[in-house]
Amino acid sequence: MGKPETTRRQRPIDLLAVGELLVDLISEEAGTLAEAQRFARYQGGSPANLTRNLALLGSRAALVACVGNENLGRFLTDQVAQTGVLTDHIIVDPIAPTSIVVVSRTAGTPDFIAYREADIVIRPEHIPDDLLARSTLYHTTCFALSREPAQSSILDGAHRAAGTGCTLSIDVNYAPSIWNDRAEAQRIVADYCSDGALVKLSDDDVARLFDDDGIAPEEALRRFHDWGARLVCLTQGATGSLVSWDHGNARAHVAAHTVTVADATGAGDAYWAGFLSAWLDGHMPPRCACAGSRLAALKLGTVGPLSKAIAPETLYENCNRR
Repeated sequence: MGKPETTRRQRPIDLLAVGELLVDLISEEAGTLAEAQRFARYQGGSPANLTRNLALLGSRAALVACVGNENLGRFLTDQVAQTGVLTDHIIVDPIAPTSIVVVSRTAGTPDFIAYREADIVIRPEHIPDDLLARSTLYHTTCFALSREPAQSSILDGAHRAAGTGCTLSIDVNYAPSIWNDRAEAQRIVADYCSDGALVKLSDDDVARLFDDDGIAPEEALRRFHDWGARLVCLTQGATGSLVSWDHGNARAHVAAHTVTVADATGAGDAYWAGFLSAWLDGHMPPRCACAGSRLAALKLGTVGPLSKAIAPETLYENCNRR
């Protein structure tokens, strides 16, 4: 399980993420937003977090996103650029202000409110064919897909990316408060998965997307494979993650790393960055999940995004038995 297959890092860009780059205002006090009084500003946005985490691991990551023509937009672009992310395709909109999400600090699923403006102004011309042809992975999120014109643009880019041999990836971070048309969300996610996507989602995401708190994990995995996903990783909090691959013909449960939680915001992005880093290096899915758990543990112990370079070999600590 520990020995890599042939590396998949065969194109100039390991991962191209398309979606939100925004400001996270995270409460300094733990609890709900109703209880919070003070907030600290951080660079946020799931695709942006994923690219910066991969860049900190030494991967070549690029971001397509849209920010406002003001100091918050410049702050965000500078933040991701400092980690080594390629920012040539971050668009500055002349009218729409930078998007902001207000988030509670918590050990569980954060309480949040999104104020969305520039992040949705992604158009097809912002995702050129030559960029897709240079990328190994093409990634997005339910958050990014929830609003037009970004939705159509990202979906069009995904189909064009798959046509170049690029592997699709998606974080199904579905929330009704962001995307209130559940039927549309299921249809769009199914369309995205139809090109053999790698899928990451949590137990909470499953319950929200299918409006069913009691859906069995095996049934959730089956639904995504029926939509065309080649691999599905279901994270289950402290109990670990369930990985299903080879279009559902293989499955494994991987235990989580033990950690003291300082801030859960962005932990899923760290998990998927660790997973995809190992996948790019040719490791089998259970070892990828262990690597994801390791990076998530590092993030859970940190308030705000990870900011220092991470030696890739640290992802595999305590993974030999997994």
